[in-house]
Amino acid sequence: MEGTNPVNKKLAAALSGGAVLVLALTGCGGDDDNDKLDSWAKQVCDAVQPQAKKIEAANAAIQKETSDNSKPEEVRTTDSKAFQDMSDAYKAMGAAVRKAGVPDVEDGEKKQKDAVRELDSLSSAYASLRKQVDALDTKDQAKFADGLKDIAAELNKLSRTGSNALKTLEEGDVGRAMAKQASCQSASASASPAAN
Repeated sequence: MEGTNPVNKKLAAALSGGAVLVLALTGCGGDDDNDKLDSWAKQVCDAVQPQAKKIEAANAAIQKETSDNSKPEEVRTTDSKAFQDMSDAYKAMGAAVRKAGVPDVEDGEKKQKDAVRELDSLSSAYASLRKQVDALDTKDQAKFADGLKDIAAELNKLSRTGSNALKTLEEGDVGRAMAKQASCQSASASASPAAN
């Protein structure tokens, strides 16, 4: 069992990088007046907040499962549920940005479409990781550890490449409008510890 522990830790570290993606939807300060944009930001932030909490909880579950005495079966079950929760959360975020419509800014339509595409793609990526975890052989310690290593590598890739469109979406006026929303501020605060 000890053999899988360093890999579990690697998996947890890689996963916590994924939490950074949530922060891309949480803006950063400012107070321009644009009621239409504020209303858009409130709709998105209110919908994103519970999803950010779901992702944070999934991160915490995986971190918790990295102790020395975690059995491969427990690790697999926990990771599988966590990846499914993350997949659902990103899908819901994509739906929220789609439903809110085009933000009232220059290139708003492109920014919205790109962000939705990225969130949907993240949802698919986590669903695919769930399938990979479900397929791991928990009876063969070495194979299980190798499988977790592959998953950790995928997570690393996800955390590096995942948030370009989201960053673009929340630049400038959109970011300022989102930063004013209480729900976006708390989404950012709740996601931050998992991103360390």
